[in-house]
Amino acid sequence: MEPTVVEDQRAADGKRLATICYALYAVSCVIGVTAIAAIIVNYLKRDDVAGTWVASHFEWQIKTFWYALAGAIVSWLLMIVLIGFPLLLAVGVWAIYRIVKGWLALADNKPVDPTKFL
Repeated sequence: MEPTVVEDQRAADGKRLATICYALYAVSCVIGVTAIAAIIVNYLKRDDVAGTWVASHFEWQIKTFWYALAGAIVSWLLMIVLIGFPLLLAVGVWAIYRIVKGWLALADNKPVDPTKFL
């Protein structure tokens, strides 16, 4: 069954929002506060993209945010025993990888599998 004009418009609007969120997440690697804006947009607009291929990107971004935040907190706690420094670096590299992988899939109009860790 062919997508309707309304579904196409929802996907196009969702793609624009997902692009903005990927940009905010990328900038958060330098200025962390922009990730807060991105996660708020993800949650507020998630229902608007439900049922489109773009919905997978919103789930991907949400999971990336929460896993990266959890990893950063654990890393900070482990800095007392020095293992936190390389762990924080690994979390940062992982988050950048997820941002790039998701953004490239979005640019190719492809969904991502939000159940995958990598």
